[in-house]
Amino acid sequence: MKYFLIAGEASGDLHASNLMKGLQEADSGAEFRYMGGDLMRGVSDGMVMHYRETSYMMLDVLFHLGKIFRNMRKLKRTILQWQPDVLIPVDYPGFNMRMSRFAYTHGIKVFYYISPKVWAWNQKRVIKLNLFTHRIFAILPFEVEFFRRFGMEVEYFGNPLVDQVTGFREKFEGEAAWKKRHGLDEKPLVALLSGSRVKEIETTLPPMIRLAEEQSGYQFVVAGAPSLDRGVYERYLSGTDIKIVYGETYALLESATAGVINSGTATLEAALFELPQVVLYRTSRLAYAIAKRLIKVKFISLVNLIYGSRLVEEIIQKNMLELTRKELARILDDEPYRKGMQQGYRELIASLGEPGVFRRIGRRMIELLKGDIE
Repeated sequence: MKYFLIAGEASGDLHASNLMKGLQEADSGAEFRYMGGDLMRGVSDGMVMHYRETSYMMLDVLFHLGKIFRNMRKLKRTILQWQPDVLIPVDYPGFNMRMSRFAYTHGIKVFYYISPKVWAWNQKRVIKLNLFTHRIFAILPFEVEFFRRFGMEVEYFGNPLVDQVTGFREKFEGEAAWKKRHGLDEKPLVALLSGSRVKEIETTLPPMIRLAEEQSGYQFVVAGAPSLDRGVYERYLSGTDIKIVYGETYALLESATAGVINSGTATLEAALFELPQVVLYRTSRLAYAIAKRLIKVKFISLVNLIYGSRLVEEIIQKNMLELTRKELARILDDEPYRKGMQQGYRELIASLGEPGVFRRIGRRMIELLKGDIE
């Protein structure tokens, strides 16, 4: 069968590439066309466009609308010419919801993988999602009940991070060897994950550094985003003893004793490694004021959202250094508190499914296509 996938950023490229492998295992004749990245290109040579052609942040989008719409038209032409059996949008809602509507109205099946976070804000988007998709393939357990409340067809086979962490652990060289390779001593590690965007680093890395300066009994290590210039970090780390490692976040999470983590997917990844953590989030006053009016959920971290109550502490916007200092001390010094958090992680992990998520999703997609769903 013929599969057209659209991934608009690095995380989508990762998850889409693994899904392609799952589809290949279940369908030896699988053909792919896609907008994506280098990981997807490693699975198939069917790239129509690299996601860099449409990947812009916030206000930058306004200055590149012409190019974005030209690229969208190119994808639409390719879809009509190639006539895939299914379009698989991967996250990236602003772009992919438009492409879903186009494919659906032209009689092409649409399986939305990693659905837009419509449960968090602007829930009116659920109506559009329902109109122009045949199936939602969710990756968060609570999304199933949410989408079914709107009468939507939703499938859940686990979270793909389970496969990522399992694959890493099978190949990891071990904590001692990894530390030695990076010149780290025997002091326990505290992982600092300040995000993958410049603005995130500007708001969360400075208080993280202040914490490191106060804790001489620990070594603090920053997880550097490979996509960012080293100068972004050196601006803050120059003159400190804090080390930085690039592209080895999982090794850091596996080897650390605690984590100070910017809100995002990394909070869930830390939970999968059962790493006690404190979650930080800060944005501009205006953005925060707007978000408070729009956001419909109680928590910002995926850990708490999935767990259903406050398992990890979220330090949001104000008094970041003071509150993070207090929580990190509790994580490091209060053993029952650490163990309680890790027990909660194990309950959370149980809801994320067994390894083999991509294979299960791939098989189910093919099963649905062969059944000629309406």
